[in-house]
Amino acid sequence: MEENIIKAVNELLSKGANRIIVSLSDPNLIEDEKKVKNIILRKYPRHLLGAVPMLISHELVDDRNDSKRTWGALINSFLHPGMERFLYNAENYLREHRIKNPLLIFQNDGNSARVAKTTAVKSYGSGPRGGMEGTKELAKYYNIPAMLTLDIGGTTSDIGLVKNKEIREDMHGKIEQIPTSFSLSDLISVGAGGSSIFKVVDGRITVGPDSVGASPGPACFARGGQEATITDAYLLMGILDSRSYFRGTMVLDETRAKTAIEENIAKPLGVSLEEALLLMKKAYEEKIAEGLALYQEQEKNITLLAFGGAGPMSACGVAEAANINKIIVPRLAAIFSAFGISFSDIAHEYQSNITELTKTIIEDKLTQLRERATRDMFAEGFDISECTISSHLVFSKDGEYEKMTFEKTSDILFNDIVDADEICLHLKIEKPLAHFGLEENRKLKSLQPTLQYEKKVLNHLKQMVEVPVYRFDDLAPGMEGIGPALIEDQYFTCSVSDGWNFKINQNKDIFLTKEGGKME
Repeated sequence: MEENIIKAVNELLSKGANRIIVSLSDPNLIEDEKKVKNIILRKYPRHLLGAVPMLISHELVDDRNDSKRTWGALINSFLHPGMERFLYNAENYLREHRIKNPLLIFQNDGNSARVAKTTAVKSYGSGPRGGMEGTKELAKYYNIPAMLTLDIGGTTSDIGLVKNKEIREDMHGKIEQIPTSFSLSDLISVGAGGSSIFKVVDGRITVGPDSVGASPGPACFARGGQEATITDAYLLMGILDSRSYFRGTMVLDETRAKTAIEENIAKPLGVSLEEALLLMKKAYEEKIAEGLALYQEQEKNITLLAFGGAGPMSACGVAEAANINKIIVPRLAAIFSAFGISFSDIAHEYQSNITELTKTIIEDKLTQLRERATRDMFAEGFDISECTISSHLVFSKDGEYEKMTFEKTSDILFNDIVDADEICLHLKIEKPLAHFGLEENRKLKSLQPTLQYEKKVLNHLKQMVEVPVYRFDDLAPGMEGIGPALIEDQYFTCSVSDGWNFKINQNKDIFLTKEGGKME
C-alpha cells in the first residue's frame, strides 16, 4: 500500500500537481484516508521547502457520497490558493492600518468567520447569498410571504426565492452544474445583464450569454466595444442620462451606441433604430421573465425585489412580462448584496454521516461536533456560553431530501427515518452580532414628489415623449407619483413604466404597484 501511494504522489508531482487531494471510496474511508495522510506526511514532511499542500476529503466534509465529497474537495483546492493570497493580503493591509477588529469573511451559507476559519469553497456564490440574506430581512420586516429576487448585473440576472421568511436552498448545491456536499442558495442565473451582447440570428434577436463585461464594455463606454447591449439601448431610449451616469463621472457616448445598434440590430432586421430599441428591450425583458417563471409556477401572490446596478432600470418591464404587479426597489439597490451581509452572524456549521441509527451514536456524534464548535468559536474569540447551538438531521428517501430539527435526541422521530437511504447529522453554532436597524413600519401622509426636470424618453409607440425625472435623494418618505417617470440615484436609475405607481416608504425603499397590485 505504502509503495503504491508514494508512486502515485510522485507521478502527480512530476506532472505539475501543486496540491494533493486524498479521497477514497470504501466503507472505512475515514480510517483509510487518515492512513494515507500519515504515509504522505512521513515521506513528504511539511517542514521541507516545496512541501505540497494536501487536502483529506473527509476533513472538509463528512459525506458518504463519493462523487459529491470528491468534487467538493477538488473545487475547494482549485479556489484555495487565490483566495488565500487575496484574503491574507487584505488582512495584513488592515493590520498595517491599525484596524483592531478581525477581518470577517461572509460565506455562501449566510454565516461569517475569520479568514483562518473559512474554507475556499464557502466563498463561491457568497455575493448572491448576501442579496438573499437582505431579501429575507425585508420579507420579515414587510411581512411578505413570498418574495422573488432579481439581481441584474453586467453579465447575468440572478433569481431566487424567499418563502415564509426563509431562503430557498438546495441541500446539495451545484457549482457549475456539479452537485456538491454543501447547501447553497437555490438560484437561477439567466445570461442577460447590462453588458450582455445582442445579436440577430435567423431573423430573431438573441440576448447573451456572451458579454462585453466592464472592459471594453458597452459601445457607449467608448472603450473599444462595438457590440450592441441593453445599456446602449437604454441610453438611446432616454432612460439612462449620459450626464448623470455613475454620478456624472463617466460620460456616455450616444454616437457609438447608435452605430452599434444600427449595425448589429437595425440593419440585419431591416427596421428603424427606434423599432430596434423596442425589440431589444422586449427580448431582454422576456428572457429574464422566463427565469422568474420557474418560481412563479409555485407562487401566485408574489412580490419582486429588484436590485443590482441594472435591476431597477428593467424591473417594471420584466414584471409585466412575468405578470407580476408588485415590486420593491430597495434604497441601497446598487449595493444591496453588501447590505445583506450586514445581517450575518459569526457561525460555523458541521455535519457527520450517520451509518448506524441509534440514540447513543447520535449523542456521541453530537459531542464530537460540539467539541469542534467550541474550539472554533474560541479561535473566533468567543466562549461557547455566548453562542447558540442548533442541530438537525438531513435524510433521503428515494432521492428526496428532508430535514428534521431537534433540541434533544429524545425529540428525534426515529420511526420516520429508520428506512432512510442516507442520514446526516448537522450542527450549527452561532454568535449573534448587532445588525443594521430598519425604520419603524408606519403609515405615511401622501406627498407630491419634488420634480427635478423633464426629459424625452422613447415610448411603445416609437415616440419620444417628455417624462418627469425625480432625484432619489430629494424624495422624502410618503412621496408618491405615477409613471411614466424616472427616479435617478447616484448609482442606479429606476424606470417607472406607464400604468405603474411609485411610493417612497419610511426606509426610502421604492414601492412600485400596477393595477391589481397592493402593498400591505
